[in-house]
Amino acid sequence: MNLKDKNENYTSVRIVMVNTTEPGNIGAAARAMKNMNLSKLYLVNPKGYPSAAATARASGADDVLSNAVVCDSLQEALNGTGLVIGASARQRSVKWRQMDVVGACIEIQKAYSTNSLESAVVFGTEKFGLTNKELDLCHILMTIPGNPDYFSLNVASAIQVFSYQNLVYNTDTEFDNEKSKVSSFGELESFYEHLAQVLEHIDYFEENKPKELLMRRLRRFFNRAEPEKEEIAILRGILKDIKPFEKQ
Repeated sequence: MNLKDKNENYTSVRIVMVNTTEPGNIGAAARAMKNMNLSKLYLVNPKGYPSAAATARASGADDVLSNAVVCDSLQEALNGTGLVIGASARQRSVKWRQMDVVGACIEIQKAYSTNSLESAVVFGTEKFGLTNKELDLCHILMTIPGNPDYFSLNVASAIQVFSYQNLVYNTDTEFDNEKSKVSSFGELESFYEHLAQVLEHIDYFEENKPKELLMRRLRRFFNRAEPEKEEIAILRGILKDIKPFEKQ
C-alpha cells in the first residue's frame, strides 16, 4: 500500500489542545497525529505537562511531543493561522457556522489552496470541551457525528478521527493489486481434459451425473475464477497424483 499526496495542505494543519487535564491524552493525541502525518501540536495551559505519562502514551511519537508549542492563551496558539476550526460534540445556543469533519477538511483545503493559509483545529478540555468564549475565536464549529444515545468521545480519539479524515482527504491510497499471470486458453483446456480423465478414473460420472453436463459446469466455475498459472499448476499436480495425464 502506498499513499500518494494529492495536496500539501495536511502539513499546514496545527492541532491545538486547550487546558488539557490529563497528560496521557496529550501523548495519545501526538501518537494519533504522527500516524496520520500531522506534526504541529500546540498546547494551551496543559496540566501536569511535560510528564512521563504523555511520553508513554505517545508510543514513539516523541518528536511531536518535543516540538509541541506550549502557550499561555488560545490567542497565542492561533497566531499565524488563517482558518480556525473549533471541535465540539454538542450543539450550542449561539449558532456558529457548523459542519462535520469532512466539511472541515474541505474548508482547510480551500484555505490552503487559495491563500496558503495555515489552519488550526482546536480541541477543548476532556470534561467540558470548548467554552463559548473560546469558540468566539473560531470561524467554524466542527462536530463529529456519533451515536445519539451514547456519545462520549475522548479528546485524543476525536483528534484521531479528524487526523484520519484529513489524511484520507489529502491522499490517494494505492494498493498493489497486480495479479499473477492468468492461465492461457491452452493451459485451461489441458487442465479440463486432465480433470475429465481423473473423474473417469475414479468412476465419478454416472447416468444421473453425465460427463458432458458436469464438465460444462466445472468449466463455468473455473472460468469465473480466472485461475492464475500457479493455481492451475497446483491443481494439475493434484490430478497427476491421482492419474497421470494422457495426451489425446
